[in-house]
Amino acid sequence: MVNRIIKFLNKEFKGVNEAALLLGGFTLLSQVLGLLRDRSLAHFVGAGPVLDVYYAAFRIPDFLYISIASLASITVLMPFLMDRINKDGSMQKAKEFLNNIFSTYAIFMALASLIIAILMPKIVGYIAPGFNHEQTVSLVMMSRIMLLSPIFIGLSNLLGTVTQLLKKFLVFSLSPVFYNVGIIFGIIFLFPQFGVYGLGFGVIIGAILHFLIQAIVVYKNGFFPRFIFNIDWREIGRVVKLSAPRTLTLSCNSLAFLVLISIASTLKSGSISLFTFAYNLQSVPVGIIGTSYSVAAFPMLVKSFSQKNMKEFIGQISIAARQIIFWSLPIISLLVVLRAQIVRVILGTGQFSWQDTRLTAASVALFVISLVTQGLVLLLVRGYYAAGNTKKPFLTNVSSSILVIVLAKLFIYIFNHNPEIISQLETLLRVKDVPGTVMLALPLAYAIGSIVNFIFIWILFKRDFLKDQKIGIARTVKDSLLGALTMGSISYIFLNILDNIFDLTTGWGIFMQGFFAGIIGIASGFLVLYLIKNREFFSVLRALKNKFWRKKDVLAPEQEDLQ
Repeated sequence: MVNRIIKFLNKEFKGVNEAALLLGGFTLLSQVLGLLRDRSLAHFVGAGPVLDVYYAAFRIPDFLYISIASLASITVLMPFLMDRINKDGSMQKAKEFLNNIFSTYAIFMALASLIIAILMPKIVGYIAPGFNHEQTVSLVMMSRIMLLSPIFIGLSNLLGTVTQLLKKFLVFSLSPVFYNVGIIFGIIFLFPQFGVYGLGFGVIIGAILHFLIQAIVVYKNGFFPRFIFNIDWREIGRVVKLSAPRTLTLSCNSLAFLVLISIASTLKSGSISLFTFAYNLQSVPVGIIGTSYSVAAFPMLVKSFSQKNMKEFIGQISIAARQIIFWSLPIISLLVVLRAQIVRVILGTGQFSWQDTRLTAASVALFVISLVTQGLVLLLVRGYYAAGNTKKPFLTNVSSSILVIVLAKLFIYIFNHNPEIISQLETLLRVKDVPGTVMLALPLAYAIGSIVNFIFIWILFKRDFLKDQKIGIARTVKDSLLGALTMGSISYIFLNILDNIFDLTTGWGIFMQGFFAGIIGIASGFLVLYLIKNREFFSVLRALKNKFWRKKDVLAPEQEDLQ
């Protein structure tokens, strides 16, 4: 039985289309499990002090992972491994390189984790200054438990380079799925026994599963790295030099999010939980649309830029940008109109109250304002990476991260000292009688920061790459906006009509109301796009009719993108 499982996990996917479909399918499965994870947290724990501690405890381990583990990302290590295999004609040089990276990672992660664990009582005061003594004590212990997570996830990410190299895409795709399974196990089975610490144990179980499922296959293929003492520090320096800008860019975003969590800890109990729930929900379309199109475009951007074919380079940016806009604008419209139904169906269970639903839904509506710009930033950043320029994405991300923090503090101050302004926002988002609406300052600041980030990088991108060419997105914006407005308007009308048909005191009734209103709205929007002969809409139709996929290199996303 065990041998059969290992043989199944060890399956090699040589076909490009087969591998691409596998990666796409498991990315979607991981997103679904992520929603199930959040639903389980809402049902068994509920938005409150316990869940606030759980989410706050993620911040330092996540920052540690991004600061150290992401230095050895797949996109950085893969070229180094391929270069050694091509030069040597065997795996020996690649194995030596992997031993170097593994040993360095183990040393630095162990030392960093130990130092942070010792200093944790001091650190948590900055992470969650609004927590009471009991929450602070729990946060210290939880954060220490969670420090095991980046160790295993980082090792798994390192092994993920090998599984991709060996074309073991099945096991690579399964590891994030097992991570979420471990977390869900902790929520359902360990939380009732151990409280908030049970949630932490679930995360560690998920991280270990994330690592083990790849470790089995890598070991079976004789490629498991070993610890060495004679580390080639010059080689490590070359890897760090290449990956540092990307890591610093990610660190800025993580640091901004950490500060937002810190601010949320000073607000009404449960604010951290609701803010995180809303962020996770808006991240689903960002991952499916923005990440997918930017990752798919990256190999072609690298190829065209290396060949100095700027017409093709801009063409690939244009195609991906138009598709991001085409899909994102209608999704913004539907999420804004159907936000309460979506949040209630996904999270509205058990300990998650109707007031929690309304406040989370309002936060989602603010987050998704920047859905298009978040996706376009991912694309333009990869455009710069393809051109070998990592400095400008770093500078724009630093600027926007600082802006998000400043805006969050400014909006909190304004909302607390100008009741008429927060009252207008409450009326607009239909949360007039819900306590704790000051927390809406956080998603609002994040959304505005994301929009400004896009403006910054777009101005630079135009100056650097579009002096003599146009990207040609004006018609796409106009057509997609018309389709989005149609979808949103029709969905809103049918929400009110179906209000008297379904029993909205039940989860099933809310689901059916939102489902049918959404389907009718989508059909109406597609009809409009068909009538105006929108080119993106017809390109999707042609792709669906096409029986064969044009072959292209598969570049799997990073493990954090899959999660």
